[in-house]
Amino acid sequence: MVNPFDLKTAILAKHAQHVVLIHFPIALFISAVAFDLIAQGTKRRAAGDAAYYNLVLAAISTLPVLATGVLAWQFQLEGQKVKGILLLHLALGSVSSGMIWLVWWIHFRARRRAEVLPSYRLAVEFLGVAIVALTGYLGGFLSGVNLPG
Repeated sequence: MVNPFDLKTAILAKHAQHVVLIHFPIALFISAVAFDLIAQGTKRRAAGDAAYYNLVLAAISTLPVLATGVLAWQFQLEGQKVKGILLLHLALGSVSSGMIWLVWWIHFRARRRAEVLPSYRLAVEFLGVAIVALTGYLGGFLSGVNLPG
């Protein structure tokens, strides 16, 4: 029987790192959007700052997630041809990462220029949350979480 507290097993598992790491950018991005909505509604600078710093961390954390996703595909599926749900998950994962970076860039540019955030950013943020959610949903099928029974 495998010891669940064995670090070697946890760190060297063929795909465990991606499954664990993916939760960080998802949570940070959704939290950032929530803080941005709070900042928009209440005009509180602290909520806007929280949104920005969550976006910074979300964007940075997408890099190891993308890397471990590719490694999981190579190790778990032995580099098989990408098709079906895996192809869609890979494509949406890349788009999700791009959306997170885009939202961060919109916030970064406004801060750097000391401008008001553009109103279209909310539509971009909501689209990003929807794409991230769909990507995670498909990832659940790949990991076996969303399988019937």
